[in-house]
Amino acid sequence: MTTSENGVGGDGEVESIDPSQAANAAAARRFKWFIFIPLTVFLMLAALFYTRLTSGVDLKAIPSALINKPAPEFTLAPLAGLTSTGKQIPGLSEKDVETGVSVVNVWASWCGPCRTEHPVLMELAKDTRFKVLGINYKDKAENARRFLGTLGNPYSAVGVDDTGRTGIDWGVYGVPETFVVANGTILFKYIGPISKEGFSKQLMPALEKALTDK
Repeated sequence: MTTSENGVGGDGEVESIDPSQAANAAAARRFKWFIFIPLTVFLMLAALFYTRLTSGVDLKAIPSALINKPAPEFTLAPLAGLTSTGKQIPGLSEKDVETGVSVVNVWASWCGPCRTEHPVLMELAKDTRFKVLGINYKDKAENARRFLGTLGNPYSAVGVDDTGRTGIDWGVYGVPETFVVANGTILFKYIGPISKEGFSKQLMPALEKALTDK
């Protein structure tokens, strides 16, 4: 009979177990657990997203730390070559939103959703009770001019934020985003392209309230 401290075989003989095989088996078991971790995390995130999606909560209603606070200080150069009736359309600064009600739209020519919402902005520009102002975000001047030349220009002023610094100061997550500002105070923020429903149920009520309270 062969003696060993590792185990006893079915015939009564003590079996010898290779330590390297035992280590490999343990490592294989740990690996099986590790490969399930990413799947578990994904399923948890998917469940969270589904819960938010079906809960009736508006995913656009992300709170902004700037609501009911003064617009940040900024000075942006005009979009070179963008003209109206032969005159350069001015740039943008916080002074442009200090009085009255303004719609400040952050946009870019490379932004597909910006093209989708553009007709809404063109309609807004017809309302003389407030100003529609644009922040052109990380764009090329020639592309931005072409964008507005093709779709129309709703903005009475356009500031160029080529570094994205002003966007950060305004708490921009991504383009497009739209703000309602009254007498220098940010009252409302709309994230994403303005849909017809978003226009009628969110943006216009916010504008009407700002106009009433100003």
